[in-house]
Amino acid sequence: MFPTSPTNPSVSMPHFGVYIIGDEILSGKRQDAHLSSAIAMLKARGLSLAWAHYLGDIPAQITSALKISIATSDIVFSFGGIGATPDDFTRECAAAAFGVSIERHTDAVAEIEAQFGEGAYPKRVLMADFPQGAALIPNPVNRVAGFSIQQHYFMPGFPSMAHPMMEWVLDKHYSHLFHQIPVIEQSIIVQDGIESQLIDLMHEVLNKYPKIKVFSLPKLKPNRQVELGAKGDSRIVEQAMVDLKAGVTQVGFSWIENS
Repeated sequence: MFPTSPTNPSVSMPHFGVYIIGDEILSGKRQDAHLSSAIAMLKARGLSLAWAHYLGDIPAQITSALKISIATSDIVFSFGGIGATPDDFTRECAAAAFGVSIERHTDAVAEIEAQFGEGAYPKRVLMADFPQGAALIPNPVNRVAGFSIQQHYFMPGFPSMAHPMMEWVLDKHYSHLFHQIPVIEQSIIVQDGIESQLIDLMHEVLNKYPKIKVFSLPKLKPNRQVELGAKGDSRIVEQAMVDLKAGVTQVGFSWIENS
């Protein structure tokens, strides 16, 4: 079950996920710019990223991953692999995962022709081949559209194109989800803290407040300390932090607010 909005209980909050596809990312030839941007775009709208996966240009791997996310109600953004070169497999993998054929999308063809004229043929037009039943995601840079099917949104690997396309999807289809749950993150610094001695406390707080996440980030240098905190619905996090602070004191550690 997804959490519901405290301001509108009829609104169910789905999970958002990201696939980042391409051997060039995994080999280090290019640095990924999608993950941090996706997090920022969601955060600006009061949303958060639930998961992210990096995938190579391996058709079986891409298809298998898509089948898993298709079986959920997650909203998924996929970056990369929708070009026309032989190492671009995402469109075929999406079709296989959804169990449909590839067909040439008339509106996508029109966009490519409008941008490139006769230069659309014979190769650029291949980027208008989408899984059957797909809808277009407009590309504001060169009009070579991405596509969507069943809450999965497929965009190119170029950040300058993909990121405004993701923003368009969010603003057009999911504005009703924006800022529905006031999510915050709070933490304290446990001075000279030992993480293993805080585990029982963390479990106690999680059992009491199962709808939030509790985290710890130890640091050894220059001084040993543990950042201990909670994130989630603001009202629950504030209550959980009271318990965490009291528990840390009871264990015998001192703490300060994390500025």
